[in-house]
Amino acid sequence: MEEKSFINVPKNDTPIDASITMESPSNIALIKYWGKKEIQIPTNPSISFTLKNCKTTTTLFLKKGLKKLNNVIVDGKTKHSFTAKIEKYFSLIQSYCPFLENYEITISTSNTFPHSSGIASSASGFSALSMCIVQFEQKLCHYSDEFKFKKASFLSRIGSGSASRSIYGPMAIWGKNNTNNICSDLYATPHNKIHDVFKDFQDTVLLIDKGQKQVSSTVGHKLMVNHPYAKERFSQAKQNLNSILNILCSGNLEDFIQLVEHEALSLHAMMMTSNPYFILMKPGTIETIHKIWEFRKTTKTPLCFTLDAGANVHLLYPKSESNRIMAFVEDQLIGYCENQQYICDEIGTGPKLIEESYD
Repeated sequence: MEEKSFINVPKNDTPIDASITMESPSNIALIKYWGKKEIQIPTNPSISFTLKNCKTTTTLFLKKGLKKLNNVIVDGKTKHSFTAKIEKYFSLIQSYCPFLENYEITISTSNTFPHSSGIASSASGFSALSMCIVQFEQKLCHYSDEFKFKKASFLSRIGSGSASRSIYGPMAIWGKNNTNNICSDLYATPHNKIHDVFKDFQDTVLLIDKGQKQVSSTVGHKLMVNHPYAKERFSQAKQNLNSILNILCSGNLEDFIQLVEHEALSLHAMMMTSNPYFILMKPGTIETIHKIWEFRKTTKTPLCFTLDAGANVHLLYPKSESNRIMAFVEDQLIGYCENQQYICDEIGTGPKLIEESYD
């Protein structure tokens, strides 16, 4: 599907006012996307688990009138620093959603997890906003639910590349690859071919550092342009995607653990070898990784870690191992968490409509 396919003209008059509330989750990539071309086109494909509890709830208020972004409210407070980012997003999607020209817009949003700490808040945020937009536009243009989700993924990608994957659960693939010819660089596609062992996978997020990242993901992606190891990394990611698709079908947990951890460390290796170089991991991140390796070696428990672009550690494991692993967290890992905080999450199903009203 080409970009022009997402330009939709309303088939009927627009309602005067509308209010749509959606919630959309974050996601955790297993094969990492790091490096991009213009308007969030990925340099390599990626695949992720869709989460359930780490999510953003967004309400989009539309009032008939001359186009204007009135306000962006975050956790009940006006957030002027977000306004410029959202205005840029609306300018980029205007040609795909021309009806927005007829509305004054207010956005209210909140997260269930810390913003800008490496849990992909932009993924849940832009996917929630995009779902609000297409939920409204569907009533004007009368397109199918299948197209609605595809366009939501397309619009989400323009705001944040990883947001394209949050539209689908339990897993999503984003980016062209040699294994699945329906995949696209423009939007994500759902991936449902997974072994039963992965269908109830848990993700316990250890909040090693809840603060603002020293280097944003946007800056990090740009540093891949002239990175000395970029070509090899993009090739590696493509090969690893092929491998993990087979692993997800077979249910081989040992191979899953090795590949997912290798991907996480490869992501951070790119950060540490870029120019300028930077490190997002904290001492507690490293200590936690060593504890995980020791625990897995001594107990043979199928527990692995992955990292996003931040210091926090995601523990991935089957639900059947929850009691043993949570005891391990409380006994040996909680001390590395800021204020002893962590989030218990699991694989989810994607966005959810909370409420909508039209006048």
